[in-house]
Amino acid sequence: MAEGIAIARPQRWDRPFGPDMTDDDVARVLEQPLLRDIDPGQFPASLPLREIVRNDTRLRRFAPGDVIVREGDYGSSMFVIITGGVQVVTDGVDDAELGRATRKRPRTLFQALRQLWGNAGQPEVRDVARYFQGAGNLDLRGEAEDARTYLADVDAFLERHETVPLSDGAAFGEIAALARSPRTATVVADTDTEVVELRWQGLRDIRRRDAGFREHIDGLYRERSLAQHLREAPLFAHLDDAAIDDIARHTTFETHGTQEWFRDFKKVKGDDPSAVLGQEPAVAEEGHYLDGLIMIRSGFARVSEGLDQGQRTTGYAVQNDVFGLEEIVHHWRHGGPLAFRRSLRAIGSVDILRVPTALVERHVLPNAPADQLPEADAGGGEVTPAWLEQSTDRGLPQSLVDFFVDERTINGRAAMVIDTDRCTACDDCVRACASAHNANPRFKRHGPIHDGKQVTNACMHCADPVCLIGCPTGAIHRHESGAVVIDDATCIGCATCANACPYDNITMVEIRDGNGEFIVDEQTGQPIMKATKCDLCFDQLGGPACERACPHDALIRIDMHDQARLAEWINRK
Repeated sequence: MAEGIAIARPQRWDRPFGPDMTDDDVARVLEQPLLRDIDPGQFPASLPLREIVRNDTRLRRFAPGDVIVREGDYGSSMFVIITGGVQVVTDGVDDAELGRATRKRPRTLFQALRQLWGNAGQPEVRDVARYFQGAGNLDLRGEAEDARTYLADVDAFLERHETVPLSDGAAFGEIAALARSPRTATVVADTDTEVVELRWQGLRDIRRRDAGFREHIDGLYRERSLAQHLREAPLFAHLDDAAIDDIARHTTFETHGTQEWFRDFKKVKGDDPSAVLGQEPAVAEEGHYLDGLIMIRSGFARVSEGLDQGQRTTGYAVQNDVFGLEEIVHHWRHGGPLAFRRSLRAIGSVDILRVPTALVERHVLPNAPADQLPEADAGGGEVTPAWLEQSTDRGLPQSLVDFFVDERTINGRAAMVIDTDRCTACDDCVRACASAHNANPRFKRHGPIHDGKQVTNACMHCADPVCLIGCPTGAIHRHESGAVVIDDATCIGCATCANACPYDNITMVEIRDGNGEFIVDEQTGQPIMKATKCDLCFDQLGGPACERACPHDALIRIDMHDQARLAEWINRK
């Protein structure tokens, strides 16, 4: 057998967050109020605090008007101000002010008809004028990963909005960093400002080992987000403020797995399913003591039960789903041991809230809406409400449940599923997509297939859209319609989103002007690249053109969390 090429095993810090961090920079970061009281002795020799700071932080400088974070962006880092000041916008910011896609209404009937004869004859044609106009009062400065959007008239912007100032030592962005959730506010530099940015890996490791740091960060989360999150969950919506506050004080949050799941998924794609399941860390195990109700804060989890010597997948849990409720209700009504009936495993990464059982029994169960709780049956058991049923109970075949979970397509909020037994390859869906997008289809009619069901290579507008993380200009974002879209004017062609997408649903293309000539970089002469993908026809009458065009009922765009509708479509005659 031929010998392979030997290389060093890749390590976590092969690519530091801030490759230019010096010893003096590390010392400055460690002098900041949030970090200076941390005892380095709590960290093992293999993971010293100084090396976490050196490799998981970076120093960034912003000029007045620079947009540091944008409301709605998905973040994976937090910031601490060293010098200067920022303004946190508390009353929301319009898409137009952030350089995002601004069409808020579907096209009119006339506009929809006009596009049929107005489509370009060449692929990927752009209106070049847009690139010279900027995005309203928003412009770009910097290049590649250091590119950022800035407000040309920051004073006028701040006068239009309600803001809260933050200055030296203040932290922001911790909520998104903890849960990789959308940024809850836009933050703009209003003076020359220097910040230290801490990515989630370092935040996780410091939070895990230093109680004071953990209490501070968790306190910010409780103060700014946790109570509101509980109020928005159907199971807790009926509670008064006192009960919510009591639960929030005692709820713990945990992260299981790795937030780099999309990179790991690309490595194990196609592996034996049992091997994939073996790599998923257990959040709760069948038969173990149930020490609290588990609510999914973000991410995904596999629900399984023991079968012979292995595990059988019975369903999956996503954001705001709860686990352990049936067991707690049974214990509250009938007493007896309190143990999990099934196992819960992190699929890649999952953030959970663990609500103590005693508080669920004290506050939640006595007055909960009837449709949120299992009903007691004549035999002393519980009848599971529809929203708590497992996937297989709802009529999804076991093999398809395994397929959807193993392929991570449960991430999709608008996945394109094709019934290959009905599909005749007429390509009406592709032609309709092209007609709606200036003669450029935005999906490929292929993808993983199982039992006659194909999850096609079209953007799924994911619940956890990892493509949004790291976009330096915010060009890719979630539109108010729920679709993940790309603003062509602010896309700089860095391919960060395309490289991150675990489903290969984003394509980089060379763009042309109205004459069909390539648009090139004025400095290098190389063609300009832009990211493209399905935008769910968010500006079209009637929604996704692909779905409407299929003459054989062979294609559906569906939220994979809506398992009842998915089962109904799969089992239709």
